Amino acid sequence: MQFTKTKISQFEFVALMAALMSVTAISIDALLPALDVIGKDINTQNAADNQLLITMIFLGLGVGPLLFGPLSDALGRKPSVYIGLVLFTIASFMCVNAQSLELMIAGRILQGIGLAAPRTIVVAIIRDLYEGDYMARIMSFVTVVFLLVPIIAPASGQLILDRYEWEVIFYVQIVISAIIALWFALRQRETLLPPKRIPLSATRILDGFKETLGYKKTLGFTLISGFVVGSFLVYLSASQQIFQNQYGLEDEFPYIFAGLAITIGISIFLNATFVVRFGMEKLVTASLLGFFGVSLVYLLLFYGTPQPNIFILLGFISLQFFFIGFLFGNIRALAMEPVGHIAGIAAAITGLISTLMAVPISTFIGRFVVNSTLPLFIGFSICGALSLLILLYLKKNHHLK
Repeated sequence: MQFTKTKISQFEFVALMAALMSVTAISIDALLPALDVIGKDINTQNAADNQLLITMIFLGLGVGPLLFGPLSDALGRKPSVYIGLVLFTIASFMCVNAQSLELMIAGRILQGIGLAAPRTIVVAIIRDLYEGDYMARIMSFVTVVFLLVPIIAPASGQLILDRYEWEVIFYVQIVISAIIALWFALRQRETLLPPKRIPLSATRILDGFKETLGYKKTLGFTLISGFVVGSFLVYLSASQQIFQNQYGLEDEFPYIFAGLAITIGISIFLNATFVVRFGMEKLVTASLLGFFGVSLVYLLLFYGTPQPNIFILLGFISLQFFFIGFLFGNIRALAMEPVGHIAGIAAAITGLISTLMAVPISTFIGRFVVNSTLPLFIGFSICGALSLLILLYLKKNHHLK
């Protein structure tokens, strides 16, 4: 169901929602080619420390929804987006002026908290206007547009880096977010009318925590999400270290990153058809088995090989990403099934839990991805095995119906 008197076309609405979400992807992926350069300027002692510039923004993205979810229900969608983007801008200037790793990390965490606003509220706006199959259709369109950003962002970051200092990457992010904010202000109306707003309350958050954690299915799939996202973050944060430093593919890195991003996009597209035919549970089971199986085969074949041929490595990572594409959305949807009546706060809480798992997992494993790609696949296999054990527990104890 949708409101009448929509002022913008559906095409523009999809583009605007995707643009709001894309600021997050730009802030992460455009920085990847510059990690070594930034590390030298802020005097990082260990190359693995540079990975924190990627993983720590996810910490902010995990915490932020707990603030902006309830805030948007109380103040409305548009003011909450503005607050988040202002916080993101302040944090970006912090990063530009950071002289140490600690200050840079603080800036990245604050960037993540600020970006949690558009990332969270886009879903709320779409839910305000659409429901059921219409909502799924719009979300699919938004995802399609959003997937273009990881394909082009690293190349854009490298292009800036080739001509200017790394600080310009942050300035470009600020300008892009300001343009999108202006577009949002001028063209998108407020979708949460005052009669439907809910007063901000700490009690609501606490009650939401208690109820959400009371559903074993929700908790189980949230834990699985933490392991899957954690293993993916290892790749995301260490990709520059692997391809530029270990393989010496500095110029090729943006294109390699784009190609692997397309692999995830293909499986997300296929998922839209497969999920209707086979169901989420079967897809998650098959994909987790595939995800674990690929990493196990890699370990058996290349345990004593620090860096296999680049094409072999890309083949295995592509297979891993193909299975991950089926997992992301379906795991989240399965976790949310029992908590539809408190969807907003439950989404924030499950996102927080999975992020608080994923960041330490990726930080720990990433410390070992310095001179070899082997730790990446060890991480994939351990996270895959633990996820399968949780899934087996849910099946045996009849929490999947």
